[in-house]
Amino acid sequence: MKITVLGAGREVGRTAILLSEAEDSSSLLLDYGISFDEYDKPVFPLSVAPSQLKAVLVSHAHLDHIGATPLLYVSAKPLLIATNLTLVTGKLMIEDMLRLSGYYLPFEYPELATMLENSKTVGISETVELNGISIELLNAGHIPGSAMFRIHTKSKTIIYTGDINTIDTKLVKGVDLTNMNADIVIMESTYGMFNHPPRHRVEEKFVETIKSVLDDGGSVLIPSFSLGRAQEILAVLADRMPYANVYYDGMAREIMMLYLEQKEYINRIDLLRKAYTLFESVRSSQMRKKICSEPGNIIVAPAGMLKGGPAVYYIKRLGFNSRNAVILVSFQATTTPGRKLLVDGSLEENGQPVNAKVFWFDFSSHAGSEELVNIIKSVKNIEKVILVHGSEDAIYTIGYRIREELGIEFYAPKNGETIEI
Repeated sequence: MKITVLGAGREVGRTAILLSEAEDSSSLLLDYGISFDEYDKPVFPLSVAPSQLKAVLVSHAHLDHIGATPLLYVSAKPLLIATNLTLVTGKLMIEDMLRLSGYYLPFEYPELATMLENSKTVGISETVELNGISIELLNAGHIPGSAMFRIHTKSKTIIYTGDINTIDTKLVKGVDLTNMNADIVIMESTYGMFNHPPRHRVEEKFVETIKSVLDDGGSVLIPSFSLGRAQEILAVLADRMPYANVYYDGMAREIMMLYLEQKEYINRIDLLRKAYTLFESVRSSQMRKKICSEPGNIIVAPAGMLKGGPAVYYIKRLGFNSRNAVILVSFQATTTPGRKLLVDGSLEENGQPVNAKVFWFDFSSHAGSEELVNIIKSVKNIEKVILVHGSEDAIYTIGYRIREELGIEFYAPKNGETIEI
């Protein structure tokens, strides 16, 4: 068995991992994502021969796992396997990327259509047989529809976690760690250096902060990723602040509707329905202006790192008022406007000062360091761990813990490196 890392080797993003067996001329590709540099230029994984792929397994619909996948369909038609919700939300995400990208992308809408035509939807806890290989989809706990894959080949059993979370959130139940067994685990390590605070405490402090701002006569802007995070925040608000004036904008609307239609993937569908009933989606520029002109409103809008989307419109109109607040609920990458706002209280564009209060709350949908160790601890018969999708520091921090505490060897491959098992 050969495992080649084409992306996410000692980095976060553009995940792509190739599995191949010596006696088999075709391979399995685990995700094929895209990243964006500080100038928003797309960064692709290393290349792969699409005609040699037995199948492409897509763990979930975030662009760093699915965004480059249409490129595989320029010259071939490999089978793509994912949950139905991953496919429909992934289609939205890729279409949005094609529409908004200021840079050349080596594929277009026809390749996306070909990708969808050659897809097979598989449910969570279901298994698909593929030329002597058994592929089982398990709930990954990351976002609705996200899956990890347990792959039974002739020689080895491999678990690929994709992005994974062990705690229950409003949207998704955490991964079930019972009856886990594999020879090899390929695991993300985004938060290999950090633990997350208990989610109920995060929610309590989050709501207290919002109430304080509203009581002071201000409004609250909550920049959120349109896929997953925005709906999680809306569900929290429906649970804890159902009386509030809450608005949601941008692609968060379309994702909300898809989640409501595919309720089998949602943990607390009652709260999502409540949010849909009580809160209002923004559908016009006039409505945006009205929301900004009135105090006491809560606005949930993409983009989560303030790199674009309706959130930029709102912060330009609400950011000057010290009674208002901007509450960040997502990871803020180093070169993003959101990180600049956290560090020095200004927006990247022209260094515009923001007088509004700025807060950050940890609503991460990734497992923390302790949880990552517990995941490995729960897997029976494990021989080796391959750590990807994390910074070099994060990967080695969690890797050394796994080696020292559990006595299991780990690999930290770079992009382009092949591991023979």
